[in-house]
Amino acid sequence: MRIRSSRASARTLVTLAVAVGLVLPAAAAGAASAPPGARAAVGQQAPAVPDAAPGAAPADVPTTFTHPGVHVSRPQLDFVRQQVQAGAQPWSNAYNAMMGSRYAFLSYTPHPRAVVECGSYSNPNYGCTDEREDAIAAYTHALAWSVTGDTRYAQKSIQIMNAWSPVIQDHTNSNAPLQTGWAGSVWPRAAEIIRYTGAGWAAADVDRFETMLRNVYLPEVINGSNSNGNWELSMMEAAVGIAIFLDDRNAYASARQRFLVRVPAFIYLTSDGSVPRTVPGSGRDTPDEIFSYWHNQRTLVNGLAQETCRDFTHTGYGISAISHVAETALIQGDDLYPQVGERLRYALGFHSTYQRGAAVPSWLCGGSLHLGLGPVTEVGFNALHNRQGHAMTNTQALTESTRPQGTNNLFVAWETLTHAENPNVIP
Repeated sequence: MRIRSSRASARTLVTLAVAVGLVLPAAAAGAASAPPGARAAVGQQAPAVPDAAPGAAPADVPTTFTHPGVHVSRPQLDFVRQQVQAGAQPWSNAYNAMMGSRYAFLSYTPHPRAVVECGSYSNPNYGCTDEREDAIAAYTHALAWSVTGDTRYAQKSIQIMNAWSPVIQDHTNSNAPLQTGWAGSVWPRAAEIIRYTGAGWAAADVDRFETMLRNVYLPEVINGSNSNGNWELSMMEAAVGIAIFLDDRNAYASARQRFLVRVPAFIYLTSDGSVPRTVPGSGRDTPDEIFSYWHNQRTLVNGLAQETCRDFTHTGYGISAISHVAETALIQGDDLYPQVGERLRYALGFHSTYQRGAAVPSWLCGGSLHLGLGPVTEVGFNALHNRQGHAMTNTQALTESTRPQGTNNLFVAWETLTHAENPNVIP
């Protein structure tokens, strides 16, 4: 078990992380702005952003936040409701799949715990599954409320969130950051819908939920992680969503900046040069250290990810978190797709190709891949293909063949319903 700081110390870490995060070296802008064939030195990143005044967020961070605005916006929710009520596909089938899941049962019972202890590969698992699934259930009922207007679903979502907010105090053991990132990514999705659609969530209960997110979840994720990239990307997804719910520009700025540094260190583009990018301060600075982190994959192609040769499942977690943060930021009028879209597009295409059964070349992961990408393609595919017009043949084929995409029971849920061919983002 990790040594835990006091809760006061944890809150102090948030303040320090915000200050540090504002001046982290900025990530490269991506292939769109990099000269063709440009090569990056080992560990090289774009120049640091100018120092901000103490306690001030950079000028390009939204001055106010749009609500509901985590993962889905009001226009997106309106589109979903219209399509489901019209019986249109694929939304009708996706909605029926969601409503047929145990997460949508009105009899669903939450299982809050004061301390959620999660070890590596869920050993031990004291409340880890309960917390993740309760967050998904709260989000599921919030979506059901948005589609149907049936207050029973709103009240169930509120019941689940109210059950956890006065109880949870800490996450412990080795997987605490990842667990907090997963659950912390989903809670704000549910809370944003319920709070800003007239569902009747009492102000005192909202305040208590805010306190939970600020004191229990944000300190665990805001500092990031030097573990595998999917950890930090999920943690930044949680931090971004929490910051929006809390209307906290500084926390948003810190998470956004760390996210923009991590994405180029997770997905490779040929413009990066002969060695993948690294995260400053990670302790992986030499080519050998970086390639070891990339599971000794030394042949580099567009869209290869840091965890490709580990397995597609963990790679999919990172790809999903990237698409979630980019989509949430866009709802806030903060378009990060110019910085991360090219990497996301190549990663989706590269991994979709092999997930669909393409022969694995001998140069890739020793000629053997561990597949299992998961239901993670809808958000990025909709943004990059349907809205931006990029041809994404393999991603399209995989996405359409796996509809309706459901949930991975961790932090991905119902994205065919919410994002398939959804043209709306900004109110």
